[in-house]
Amino acid sequence: MNFRRGRVREEPEINLIPMIDVLLVILIFLMVTTSYAKYSELQINLPQAGGEASAEQLQPINITIDASSRYAVNNNEVNFTGIASLTAALKGAAGEQADPTIVINADAKTPHQSVINVMEAARQAGFGRITFTTQNESR
Repeated sequence: MNFRRGRVREEPEINLIPMIDVLLVILIFLMVTTSYAKYSELQINLPQAGGEASAEQLQPINITIDASSRYAVNNNEVNFTGIASLTAALKGAAGEQADPTIVINADAKTPHQSVINVMEAARQAGFGRITFTTQNESR
């Protein structure tokens, strides 16, 4: 039913100007609120080292302790009379090495004090690099 006779009907149109205005406002908002983070940089002067590689290989000192607290340094049995005797044996086994690696092989039933004796002897000898050998449980 057309009650408005004679009147020309207007065609609907999409006005793009307000939509462009809204998009520009959103773009400006994003540009203003975005933080362009610049990571602070530290100027570090790293030290440079020059030298020749050591030609000699450092041999570790193997210390074996059995369940009855007997000691062997590089498979040579040591008569343990005190920590001083073990210190002398370590220094003799080290030779001219300044700080050799001490490798402790202790039996599972070795008393804890026997391992502490070796560590104390190494400390008194001036050796700070100590390691222990382990064995995986067989299944």
